[in-house]
Amino acid sequence: MYKFDQSKTPIYEALERYKAMRVVPFDVPGHKRGRGNSELTEFLGERCMSVDVNSMKPLDNLCHPVSVIKEAEELAADAFGAKHVFFMINGTTSAVQSMVLTACKRGEKIIMPRNVHRSAINALVISGAQPVYVNPGTNDELGIALGMSIKDVEKAILLNPDAKAVLVNNPTYYGICSPLKDIVELAHKHGMLALVDEAHGTHFYFNDNLPASAMSAGADMAAVSMHKTGGSLTQSSFLLINNDISQGYVRQIINLTQTTSGSYLLMSSLDISRKNLALNGQSIFDKVSQLAAYARDEINKIGGFYAYGRELINNDTVFDFDVTKLSVHTRSIGLAGIEVYDILRDDYDIQIEFGDIGNILAIISVGDKALAIERLISSMSEIKRLYSRDKAGMFDHEYINPLVAMTPQEAFYAPKISVPIEKSFGKICSEFVMCYPPGIPILAPGEYITKDILNYVAYAKEKGCFLTGTEDIYIERINVVSEYDSAGKSL
Repeated sequence: MYKFDQSKTPIYEALERYKAMRVVPFDVPGHKRGRGNSELTEFLGERCMSVDVNSMKPLDNLCHPVSVIKEAEELAADAFGAKHVFFMINGTTSAVQSMVLTACKRGEKIIMPRNVHRSAINALVISGAQPVYVNPGTNDELGIALGMSIKDVEKAILLNPDAKAVLVNNPTYYGICSPLKDIVELAHKHGMLALVDEAHGTHFYFNDNLPASAMSAGADMAAVSMHKTGGSLTQSSFLLINNDISQGYVRQIINLTQTTSGSYLLMSSLDISRKNLALNGQSIFDKVSQLAAYARDEINKIGGFYAYGRELINNDTVFDFDVTKLSVHTRSIGLAGIEVYDILRDDYDIQIEFGDIGNILAIISVGDKALAIERLISSMSEIKRLYSRDKAGMFDHEYINPLVAMTPQEAFYAPKISVPIEKSFGKICSEFVMCYPPGIPILAPGEYITKDILNYVAYAKEKGCFLTGTEDIYIERINVVSEYDSAGKSL
Protein backbone atom coordinates (compact mmCIF):
# COMPACT_ATOMS: atom_id res chain seq x y z
CA MET A 1 0.00 0.00 0.00
CA TYR A 2 2.76 2.44 0.98
CA LYS A 3 6.06 3.04 -0.83
CA PHE A 4 8.02 3.76 2.35
CA ASP A 5 8.37 2.07 5.71
CA GLN A 6 5.63 3.80 7.71
CA SER A 7 6.97 2.41 11.00
CA LYS A 8 9.79 4.97 10.82
CA THR A 9 9.68 8.23 12.78
CA PRO A 10 12.72 10.25 11.63
CA ILE A 11 12.19 13.32 13.83
CA TYR A 12 11.44 11.33 16.97
CA GLU A 13 14.41 9.04 16.34
CA ALA A 14 16.72 12.03 15.78
CA LEU A 15 15.58 13.55 19.07
CA GLU A 16 16.33 10.31 20.91
CA ARG A 17 19.81 10.20 19.37
CA TYR A 18 20.40 13.83 20.32
CA LYS A 19 19.41 13.20 23.95
CA ALA A 20 21.88 10.32 24.13
CA MET A 21 24.71 12.61 22.98
CA ARG A 22 24.57 14.61 26.25
CA VAL A 23 25.35 17.87 24.43
CA VAL A 24 25.98 20.96 26.61
CA PRO A 25 23.51 23.63 25.34
CA PHE A 26 24.68 27.18 24.72
CA ASP A 27 21.74 27.91 22.43
CA VAL A 28 18.05 28.68 22.86
CA PRO A 29 15.60 27.93 24.44
CA GLY A 30 16.88 29.50 27.62
CA HIS A 31 15.43 26.96 30.02
CA LYS A 32 18.34 24.67 28.93
CA ARG A 33 16.50 21.36 28.74
CA GLY A 34 14.34 22.33 31.71
CA ARG A 35 17.12 23.00 34.22
CA GLY A 36 16.43 26.72 34.29
CA ASN A 37 12.71 26.43 35.04
CA SER A 38 12.06 23.79 37.68
CA GLU A 39 8.38 24.61 38.10
CA LEU A 40 7.69 24.19 34.37
CA THR A 41 9.80 21.01 34.29
CA GLU A 42 7.83 19.58 37.20
CA PHE A 43 4.60 20.42 35.40
CA LEU A 44 5.52 19.13 31.91
CA GLY A 45 8.10 16.53 32.83
CA GLU A 46 11.83 16.20 32.18
CA ARG A 47 11.32 14.06 29.05
CA CYS A 48 9.22 16.79 27.46
CA MET A 49 11.54 19.65 28.40
CA SER A 50 14.65 17.78 27.25
CA VAL A 51 13.40 17.68 23.66
CA ASP A 52 12.15 21.28 23.53
CA VAL A 53 15.21 22.20 21.49
CA ASN A 54 16.36 24.50 18.73
CA SER A 55 17.06 23.71 15.07
CA MET A 56 20.58 22.37 14.47
CA LYS A 57 22.37 20.07 12.01
CA PRO A 58 21.43 16.77 13.68
CA LEU A 59 17.78 17.86 13.91
CA ASP A 60 17.36 19.70 10.58
CA ASN A 61 15.52 23.01 10.07
CA LEU A 62 11.79 23.38 9.40
CA CYS A 63 12.26 26.43 7.16
CA HIS A 64 14.59 24.54 4.82
CA PRO A 65 14.60 20.81 5.62
CA VAL A 66 17.35 18.65 4.14
CA SER A 67 17.55 15.61 6.45
CA VAL A 68 15.25 14.20 9.16
CA ILE A 69 12.40 16.68 8.65
CA LYS A 70 12.62 16.15 4.90
CA GLU A 71 12.43 12.37 5.43
CA ALA A 72 9.44 12.81 7.75
CA GLU A 73 7.71 14.96 5.12
CA GLU A 74 8.25 12.23 2.51
CA LEU A 75 6.77 9.60 4.82
CA ALA A 76 3.75 11.83 5.47
CA ALA A 77 3.26 12.42 1.73
CA ASP A 78 3.30 8.66 1.20
CA ALA A 79 0.78 8.12 3.99
CA PHE A 80 -1.63 10.78 2.68
CA GLY A 81 -1.20 10.02 -1.02
CA ALA A 82 0.15 13.52 -1.73
CA LYS A 83 2.96 14.83 -3.89
CA HIS A 84 4.45 16.55 -0.84
CA VAL A 85 3.52 17.35 2.77
CA PHE A 86 4.65 20.29 4.89
CA PHE A 87 4.82 20.16 8.68
CA MET A 88 2.78 23.10 10.01
CA ILE A 89 3.28 24.23 13.60
CA ASN A 90 1.18 27.42 13.44
CA GLY A 91 -1.98 25.32 13.28
CA THR A 92 -4.30 24.64 10.38
CA THR A 93 -5.01 28.37 10.31
CA SER A 94 -1.51 28.79 8.87
CA ALA A 95 -2.08 25.93 6.42
CA VAL A 96 -5.36 27.40 5.13
CA GLN A 97 -3.78 30.82 4.77
CA SER A 98 -0.82 29.34 2.92
CA MET A 99 -3.19 27.66 0.44
CA VAL A 100 -5.00 30.92 -0.29
CA LEU A 101 -1.78 32.94 -0.50
CA THR A 102 -0.32 30.38 -2.90
CA ALA A 103 -3.35 30.44 -5.18
CA CYS A 104 -4.30 34.13 -5.23
CA LYS A 105 -2.58 37.49 -5.40
CA ARG A 106 -4.01 40.94 -4.74
CA GLY A 107 -7.16 41.58 -6.77
CA GLU A 108 -7.52 37.97 -7.94
CA LYS A 109 -10.70 36.01 -7.23
CA ILE A 110 -11.25 32.86 -5.20
CA ILE A 111 -14.56 30.99 -5.06
CA MET A 112 -15.45 29.69 -1.58
CA PRO A 113 -18.44 28.84 0.59
CA ARG A 114 -19.36 31.62 2.99
CA ASN A 115 -19.36 29.20 5.94
CA VAL A 116 -15.56 29.00 5.88
CA HIS A 117 -13.39 29.23 8.96
CA ARG A 118 -12.13 32.72 9.83
CA SER A 119 -8.62 31.70 8.71
CA ALA A 120 -9.69 31.67 5.04
CA ILE A 121 -11.16 35.17 5.21
CA ASN A 122 -8.17 36.36 7.24
CA ALA A 123 -6.03 35.23 4.30
CA LEU A 124 -8.07 37.54 2.05
CA VAL A 125 -7.40 40.45 4.41
CA ILE A 126 -3.67 39.71 4.16
CA SER A 127 -3.50 39.04 0.42
CA GLY A 128 -6.08 41.41 -1.00
CA ALA A 129 -7.70 38.60 -2.98
CA GLN A 130 -11.40 38.95 -3.74
CA PRO A 131 -13.87 36.35 -2.48
CA VAL A 132 -16.71 35.04 -4.60
CA TYR A 133 -18.99 33.52 -2.01
CA VAL A 134 -21.17 30.52 -2.74
CA ASN A 135 -24.00 30.34 -0.24
CA PRO A 136 -24.14 26.79 1.11
CA GLY A 137 -27.31 24.80 1.23
CA THR A 138 -29.27 24.94 4.48
CA ASN A 139 -31.29 22.45 6.47
CA ASP A 140 -34.34 24.28 7.81
CA GLU A 141 -35.10 21.65 10.44
CA LEU A 142 -31.60 21.79 11.94
CA GLY A 143 -30.93 25.41 11.03
CA ILE A 144 -27.40 24.61 9.86
CA ALA A 145 -25.37 25.39 6.76
CA LEU A 146 -24.67 22.38 4.55
CA GLY A 147 -22.20 21.90 1.71
CA MET A 148 -22.03 23.62 -1.68
CA SER A 149 -24.28 22.51 -4.52
CA ILE A 150 -22.39 21.60 -7.69
CA LYS A 151 -24.85 23.78 -9.64
CA ASP A 152 -24.06 26.79 -7.45
CA VAL A 153 -20.31 26.23 -7.83
CA GLU A 154 -20.69 25.93 -11.60
CA LYS A 155 -22.72 29.15 -11.68
CA ALA A 156 -20.03 30.97 -9.70
CA ILE A 157 -17.34 29.66 -12.06
CA LEU A 158 -19.23 30.69 -15.19
CA LEU A 159 -19.86 34.17 -13.76
CA ASN A 160 -16.22 34.48 -12.68
CA PRO A 161 -14.11 32.67 -15.28
CA ASP A 162 -11.06 34.64 -14.14
CA ALA A 163 -11.15 33.15 -10.63
CA LYS A 164 -7.93 31.38 -9.66
CA ALA A 165 -9.24 28.74 -7.27
CA VAL A 166 -12.20 27.06 -5.60
CA LEU A 167 -12.05 26.35 -1.85
CA VAL A 168 -14.13 23.53 -0.32
CA ASN A 169 -14.79 22.48 3.30
CA ASN A 170 -14.35 18.70 3.70
CA PRO A 171 -16.20 18.20 6.01
CA THR A 172 -17.95 21.09 7.78
CA TYR A 173 -17.85 21.26 11.58
CA TYR A 174 -21.13 19.32 11.62
CA GLY A 175 -19.78 16.52 9.39
CA ILE A 176 -21.37 17.59 6.09
CA CYS A 177 -19.46 16.88 2.87
CA SER A 178 -19.95 18.62 -0.50
CA PRO A 179 -19.63 16.70 -3.81
CA LEU A 180 -15.87 17.05 -3.59
CA LYS A 181 -14.71 15.04 -6.59
CA ASP A 182 -17.22 16.78 -8.90
CA ILE A 183 -16.15 20.21 -7.64
CA VAL A 184 -12.46 19.38 -8.12
CA GLU A 185 -13.07 18.18 -11.67
CA LEU A 186 -15.17 21.27 -12.44
CA ALA A 187 -12.47 23.60 -11.11
CA HIS A 188 -9.77 21.86 -13.15
CA LYS A 189 -11.93 21.92 -16.28
CA HIS A 190 -11.99 25.73 -16.01
CA GLY A 191 -8.28 26.08 -15.21
CA MET A 192 -8.75 26.74 -11.49
CA LEU A 193 -7.01 25.21 -8.49
CA ALA A 194 -9.02 23.10 -6.05
CA LEU A 195 -8.17 23.86 -2.41
CA VAL A 196 -9.65 21.89 0.49
CA ASP A 197 -9.98 22.83 4.15
CA GLU A 198 -9.81 19.42 5.84
CA ALA A 199 -9.37 20.70 9.37
CA HIS A 200 -11.92 18.08 10.46
CA GLY A 201 -11.08 15.40 7.92
CA THR A 202 -7.72 13.85 8.87
CA HIS A 203 -9.34 10.46 9.40
CA PHE A 204 -10.73 10.36 5.84
CA TYR A 205 -7.25 9.31 4.67
CA PHE A 206 -7.07 6.22 6.87
CA ASN A 207 -10.41 4.45 6.70
CA ASP A 208 -12.20 3.04 3.65
CA ASN A 209 -15.67 3.57 5.10
CA LEU A 210 -15.38 7.35 5.46
CA PRO A 211 -15.95 10.12 2.88
CA ALA A 212 -13.45 10.82 0.11
CA SER A 213 -10.31 12.75 1.04
CA ALA A 214 -9.00 15.74 -0.89
CA MET A 215 -6.03 13.89 -2.34
CA SER A 216 -8.16 10.92 -3.46
CA ALA A 217 -10.48 13.40 -5.20
CA GLY A 218 -7.54 14.96 -7.09
CA ALA A 219 -7.43 18.30 -5.25
CA ASP A 220 -4.35 20.49 -5.56
CA MET A 221 -3.90 21.43 -1.90
CA ALA A 222 -5.41 20.45 1.45
CA ALA A 223 -5.01 21.73 5.01
CA VAL A 224 -5.27 18.85 7.51
CA SER A 225 -5.62 19.24 11.30
CA MET A 226 -3.73 16.24 12.62
CA HIS A 227 -4.29 17.48 16.16
CA LYS A 228 -8.09 17.39 15.88
CA THR A 229 -8.67 13.75 15.02
CA GLY A 230 -5.20 12.39 14.24
CA GLY A 231 -3.72 12.34 17.74
CA SER A 232 -0.92 14.93 17.49
CA LEU A 233 -0.40 17.90 19.81
CA THR A 234 -2.61 20.98 19.59
CA GLN A 235 -1.44 23.44 16.91
CA SER A 236 0.24 20.78 14.75
CA SER A 237 -1.07 20.21 11.22
CA PHE A 238 -0.11 19.20 7.70
CA LEU A 239 -0.35 21.08 4.42
CA LEU A 240 -0.70 18.67 1.50
CA ILE A 241 0.10 19.54 -2.12
CA ASN A 242 -0.61 17.60 -5.28
CA ASN A 243 -0.48 17.83 -9.07
CA ASP A 244 1.60 20.70 -10.50
CA ILE A 245 1.79 22.85 -7.35
CA SER A 246 5.38 24.02 -6.84
CA GLN A 247 6.85 22.65 -3.63
CA GLY A 248 9.50 25.38 -3.49
CA TYR A 249 7.01 28.23 -3.98
CA VAL A 250 4.64 26.88 -1.33
CA ARG A 251 7.49 26.65 1.17
CA GLN A 252 8.34 30.29 0.43
CA ILE A 253 4.72 31.21 1.11
CA ILE A 254 4.68 29.21 4.36
CA ASN A 255 7.90 30.90 5.49
CA LEU A 256 6.31 34.33 5.12
CA THR A 257 4.21 33.74 8.23
CA GLN A 258 5.25 30.53 10.00
CA THR A 259 7.67 30.79 12.90
CA THR A 260 11.38 30.22 12.31
CA SER A 261 11.53 28.55 15.74
CA GLY A 262 9.89 25.27 14.84
CA SER A 263 8.74 23.31 17.91
CA TYR A 264 10.20 19.80 18.00
CA LEU A 265 7.46 18.80 20.43
CA LEU A 266 4.88 19.60 17.76
CA MET A 267 6.89 18.14 14.88
CA SER A 268 7.66 14.87 16.68
CA SER A 269 3.97 14.55 17.60
CA LEU A 270 3.10 14.82 13.90
CA ASP A 271 5.75 12.23 13.06
CA ILE A 272 4.57 9.71 15.66
CA SER A 273 0.87 10.29 14.94
CA ARG A 274 1.38 9.80 11.21
CA LYS A 275 3.05 6.46 11.93
CA ASN A 276 0.15 5.41 14.16
CA LEU A 277 -2.51 6.31 11.60
CA ALA A 278 -0.65 4.74 8.68
CA LEU A 279 -0.24 1.46 10.54
CA ASN A 280 -3.50 1.35 12.50
CA GLY A 281 -5.88 3.94 11.02
CA GLN A 282 -8.42 1.50 9.57
CA SER A 283 -9.05 -0.20 12.90
CA ILE A 284 -8.82 3.04 14.88
CA PHE A 285 -11.53 4.77 12.90
CA ASP A 286 -13.66 1.63 12.66
CA LYS A 287 -13.79 1.79 16.46
CA VAL A 288 -14.47 5.54 16.49
CA SER A 289 -17.29 5.09 13.95
CA GLN A 290 -18.84 2.33 16.06
CA LEU A 291 -18.73 4.47 19.22
CA ALA A 292 -20.31 7.41 17.38
CA ALA A 293 -23.03 5.19 15.86
CA TYR A 294 -23.87 3.76 19.27
CA ALA A 295 -24.03 7.27 20.79
CA ARG A 296 -26.30 8.49 17.97
CA ASP A 297 -28.69 5.57 18.40
CA GLU A 298 -28.91 5.93 22.18
CA ILE A 299 -29.32 9.72 22.12
CA ASN A 300 -32.10 9.43 19.56
CA LYS A 301 -33.88 6.95 21.86
CA ILE A 302 -33.99 9.64 24.55
CA GLY A 303 -36.39 11.69 22.43
CA GLY A 304 -36.25 15.44 21.87
CA PHE A 305 -32.61 15.38 20.82
CA TYR A 306 -31.74 14.52 17.21
CA ALA A 307 -28.30 13.05 16.58
CA TYR A 308 -28.10 13.15 12.80
CA GLY A 309 -26.10 11.10 10.34
CA ARG A 310 -26.11 9.67 6.83
CA GLU A 311 -29.89 9.95 6.52
CA LEU A 312 -29.25 13.62 5.60
CA ILE A 313 -27.45 12.64 2.38
CA ASN A 314 -29.13 14.12 -0.71
CA ASN A 315 -26.25 13.62 -3.20
CA ASP A 316 -25.84 17.39 -3.52
CA THR A 317 -25.47 19.81 -0.61
CA VAL A 318 -25.05 16.75 1.63
CA PHE A 319 -23.08 14.48 -0.67
CA ASP A 320 -21.69 12.45 2.22
CA PHE A 321 -21.57 12.53 6.02
CA ASP A 322 -18.70 11.96 8.44
CA VAL A 323 -20.08 9.26 10.73
CA THR A 324 -17.38 9.86 13.36
CA LYS A 325 -19.04 13.20 14.16
CA LEU A 326 -21.59 13.27 16.98
CA SER A 327 -23.66 16.29 15.95
CA VAL A 328 -26.87 16.70 17.96
CA HIS A 329 -29.78 19.08 17.43
CA THR A 330 -31.10 20.37 20.76
CA ARG A 331 -33.76 22.98 20.01
CA SER A 332 -36.72 20.56 20.23
CA ILE A 333 -36.26 20.33 24.02
CA GLY A 334 -36.31 24.14 24.27
CA LEU A 335 -32.55 24.54 24.81
CA ALA A 336 -29.98 26.18 22.60
CA GLY A 337 -26.92 24.10 21.87
CA ILE A 338 -24.77 26.47 23.91
CA GLU A 339 -27.09 25.96 26.90
CA VAL A 340 -26.65 22.18 26.70
CA TYR A 341 -22.90 22.74 26.28
CA ASP A 342 -22.80 24.82 29.48
CA ILE A 343 -24.94 22.38 31.48
CA LEU A 344 -22.78 19.41 30.44
CA ARG A 345 -19.63 21.22 31.53
CA ASP A 346 -20.90 22.94 34.69
CA ASP A 347 -23.17 20.20 36.10
CA TYR A 348 -21.74 16.98 34.66
CA ASP A 349 -18.04 17.74 34.15
CA ILE A 350 -18.29 16.84 30.45
CA GLN A 351 -16.46 19.09 27.97
CA ILE A 352 -17.78 18.84 24.42
CA GLU A 353 -16.38 20.62 21.37
CA PHE A 354 -18.96 23.37 20.98
CA GLY A 355 -22.56 24.43 21.29
CA ASP A 356 -24.20 26.98 19.03
CA ILE A 357 -27.75 28.26 18.68
CA GLY A 358 -29.37 24.91 17.96
CA ASN A 359 -26.74 22.16 18.00
CA ILE A 360 -23.87 20.61 19.93
CA LEU A 361 -20.85 18.71 18.63
CA ALA A 362 -19.00 16.05 20.59
CA ILE A 363 -15.69 14.94 19.08
CA ILE A 364 -15.17 11.19 19.39
CA SER A 365 -11.67 9.88 18.77
CA VAL A 366 -9.32 7.00 19.42
CA GLY A 367 -8.86 8.28 22.96
CA ASP A 368 -12.52 7.70 23.92
CA LYS A 369 -13.85 4.68 25.79
CA ALA A 370 -17.32 3.15 25.85
CA LEU A 371 -17.75 4.17 29.50
CA ALA A 372 -17.26 7.86 28.61
CA ILE A 373 -19.87 7.54 25.85
CA GLU A 374 -22.32 6.02 28.33
CA ARG A 375 -21.71 8.93 30.70
CA LEU A 376 -22.47 11.44 27.95
CA ILE A 377 -25.68 9.61 26.96
CA SER A 378 -26.97 9.34 30.54
CA SER A 379 -26.16 13.00 31.20
CA MET A 380 -28.10 14.12 28.13
CA SER A 381 -31.05 11.97 29.20
CA GLU A 382 -31.05 13.69 32.57
CA ILE A 383 -30.71 17.13 30.98
CA LYS A 384 -33.83 16.46 28.94
CA ARG A 385 -35.71 15.39 32.07
CA LEU A 386 -34.60 18.33 34.19
CA TYR A 387 -34.35 21.21 31.75
CA SER A 388 -36.82 20.65 28.87
CA ARG A 389 -39.09 23.61 28.11
CA ASP A 390 -41.24 25.09 25.37
CA LYS A 391 -39.16 25.94 22.29
CA ALA A 392 -41.41 28.87 21.31
CA GLY A 393 -39.43 32.01 20.48
CA MET A 394 -36.12 30.23 19.89
CA PHE A 395 -33.85 31.34 17.05
CA ASP A 396 -34.12 28.72 14.33
CA HIS A 397 -31.10 29.09 12.03
CA GLU A 398 -27.32 29.35 12.22
CA TYR A 399 -26.48 30.71 8.79
CA ILE A 400 -27.42 34.09 7.29
CA ASN A 401 -26.61 34.89 3.66
CA PRO A 402 -24.19 37.83 3.57
CA LEU A 403 -24.58 41.05 1.60
CA VAL A 404 -21.09 41.93 0.39
CA ALA A 405 -20.13 45.55 -0.30
CA MET A 406 -16.31 45.50 -0.27
CA THR A 407 -13.43 43.02 -0.23
CA PRO A 408 -12.27 41.97 3.25
CA GLN A 409 -8.96 43.79 2.84
CA GLU A 410 -10.58 47.04 1.64
CA ALA A 411 -13.01 47.05 4.56
CA PHE A 412 -10.48 46.02 7.21
CA TYR A 413 -8.04 48.81 6.30
CA ALA A 414 -10.61 51.47 5.35
CA PRO A 415 -11.20 54.55 7.52
CA LYS A 416 -13.48 53.30 10.28
CA ILE A 417 -15.53 54.45 13.23
CA SER A 418 -16.75 52.60 16.30
CA VAL A 419 -20.52 52.62 16.89
CA PRO A 420 -22.81 50.87 19.38
CA ILE A 421 -23.67 47.54 17.79
CA GLU A 422 -27.41 48.18 18.08
CA LYS A 423 -26.96 51.34 15.97
CA SER A 424 -24.90 49.68 13.22
CA PHE A 425 -27.78 48.60 10.99
CA GLY A 426 -27.14 49.28 7.30
CA LYS A 427 -23.44 50.03 7.75
CA ILE A 428 -20.50 48.08 6.33
CA CYS A 429 -18.65 46.01 8.91
CA SER A 430 -14.87 46.45 9.02
CA GLU A 431 -14.06 43.61 11.42
CA PHE A 432 -15.25 40.10 12.31
CA VAL A 433 -18.03 38.92 14.58
CA MET A 434 -18.19 35.19 15.28
CA CYS A 435 -19.02 32.57 17.86
CA TYR A 436 -15.93 30.60 18.81
CA PRO A 437 -15.89 27.72 18.33
CA PRO A 438 -16.60 27.07 15.47
CA GLY A 439 -14.99 30.33 14.26
CA ILE A 440 -17.22 30.77 11.21
CA PRO A 441 -17.89 34.52 10.88
CA ILE A 442 -21.42 35.83 11.44
CA LEU A 443 -20.03 39.03 9.97
CA ALA A 444 -16.83 39.47 7.99
CA PRO A 445 -15.14 42.72 6.91
CA GLY A 446 -16.91 44.21 3.90
CA GLU A 447 -20.41 42.89 4.66
CA TYR A 448 -23.56 44.91 5.35
CA ILE A 449 -24.92 44.70 8.88
CA THR A 450 -28.56 43.61 8.59
CA LYS A 451 -31.44 43.26 11.05
CA ASP A 452 -31.16 39.46 10.86
CA ILE A 453 -27.50 39.63 11.83
CA LEU A 454 -28.13 42.03 14.72
CA ASN A 455 -30.93 39.80 16.00
CA TYR A 456 -28.64 36.76 15.75
CA VAL A 457 -25.80 38.49 17.63
CA ALA A 458 -28.16 39.66 20.38
CA TYR A 459 -29.62 36.17 20.74
CA ALA A 460 -26.18 34.53 20.77
CA LYS A 461 -25.07 36.91 23.54
CA GLU A 462 -28.25 36.24 25.51
CA LYS A 463 -27.74 32.46 25.30
CA GLY A 464 -24.10 32.70 26.39
CA CYS A 465 -22.21 32.04 23.16
CA PHE A 466 -18.57 33.11 23.29
CA LEU A 467 -18.45 35.93 20.76
CA THR A 468 -15.15 37.18 19.42
CA GLY A 469 -13.53 39.08 16.55
CA THR A 470 -14.31 42.69 17.41
CA GLU A 471 -11.88 45.25 18.76
CA ASP A 472 -14.29 45.74 21.65
CA ILE A 473 -13.92 42.58 23.74
CA TYR A 474 -17.45 43.00 25.14
CA ILE A 475 -19.05 43.07 21.65
CA GLU A 476 -21.01 46.18 22.64
CA ARG A 477 -19.47 48.31 19.91
CA ILE A 478 -18.47 47.44 16.37
CA ASN A 479 -16.13 49.04 13.85
CA VAL A 480 -17.82 50.06 10.61
CA VAL A 481 -16.47 51.62 7.45
CA SER A 482 -16.57 55.40 7.78
CA GLU A 483 -18.47 57.53 5.29
CA TYR A 484 -15.67 60.09 5.56
CA ASP A 485 -11.90 60.05 5.13
CA SER A 486 -9.37 61.22 7.73
CA ALA A 487 -9.73 64.80 6.46
CA GLY A 488 -13.49 64.76 6.93
CA LYS A 489 -14.31 64.51 3.25
CA SER A 490 -17.17 62.25 2.11
CA LEU A 491 -15.96 59.01 0.58
